[in-house]
Amino acid sequence: MVVLVFLLWWKPRTLSKPLEATSGHLLDWLGLLFVPAGVGVISNLDVLRAQWVPILVGLVGSTLVSLVATAYLMQKLPHPNPDEARDNQP
Repeated sequence: MVVLVFLLWWKPRTLSKPLEATSGHLLDWLGLLFVPAGVGVISNLDVLRAQWVPILVGLVGSTLVSLVATAYLMQKLPHPNPDEARDNQP
């Protein structure tokens, strides 16, 4: 993601006009999308202070499980053959 951000910052013309317009509208309203999450965090600060260890273990554990599952599936699923893709192009 960081590389993508720097690439788009360095060469902003890489985005097409429709994508640029759509992303501009989404970025205009991005701050509003964080308001419900922020209100939920602030209203439950006492729970977060009391239960920070299980929350942290759950976040790290679920992240690791999803990374391992993704890596496993990427290894087991068939990969397209680049030679066949080149032969099928008109």
